[in-house]
Amino acid sequence: MERNKGPGMTRLQQAYIERERMHKRRVTLVRVMLLVLLLALWELCAELGIIDDFIFSSPSRVFLCFWGMVTDGSMFGHLGITLFETMVSFFVVVALGILTAVLLWSSRSASEVLEPHLVMLNSLPKSALAPILIVWLGNHVHTIVVAAVSVAVFGSILTLHNGFSNMDPEKTKLIYALGGTRKDVLTKVLLPGCLPLIISNMKVNVGLCLVGVIIGEFLAAQKGLGYLIIYGSQVFKLDLVMMSIVILCVMSALLYQGIAWLERRFG
Repeated sequence: MERNKGPGMTRLQQAYIERERMHKRRVTLVRVMLLVLLLALWELCAELGIIDDFIFSSPSRVFLCFWGMVTDGSMFGHLGITLFETMVSFFVVVALGILTAVLLWSSRSASEVLEPHLVMLNSLPKSALAPILIVWLGNHVHTIVVAAVSVAVFGSILTLHNGFSNMDPEKTKLIYALGGTRKDVLTKVLLPGCLPLIISNMKVNVGLCLVGVIIGEFLAAQKGLGYLIIYGSQVFKLDLVMMSIVILCVMSALLYQGIAWLERRFG
């Protein structure tokens, strides 16, 4: 078959790669155009009075509110504390999720005893726990982190444990046949083989941790984007509320893309 200048690559292969690149560019372009269209429609409806810009705000008012807080320096404190709480709770969830799932995988009895309780705790509405956590732990940053961890950790444990339990048994038999131990199965088969699952689970957890942080900040914060949402709604500064929601959307997307980059890099 005829080959082009690229070593070891046929024309058909090059054409396929080029089609994939064009597809990704088109998808990116449509995403950007859709976002711009929605923002333009929002702004137009506010300008024409179709919606009440006092209640629904508008992109221009949101930007002016954001720029005002950037100019006076107050934005960085609120943004920084929410990001800090999210990342701390995220790393705690990842560590607890992997460690607990490994412990359940290593002990069949512990898995059978604890799994129903984990399912029950995962189904419990975490917003109901937040007031109790404030009473137990006080009005502090670590209370918000605990609230965020409680939102994500039980689902993470269940997902990872199910993935670990469905590992290919033939690989385990091979390790034992070669004289390996359970530790060898864990380090050479289980964790490397389940790395895509772990990273995929991290993509879910980073969003859940952000949700948990905002729930905690609604009740136990003097700073943060969740605090701004509650404060803005109480004093009818709805530009502040919409600005905080927009920033949360952007933050969530960036955190997700960061984990997606890890998935492409190591998955």
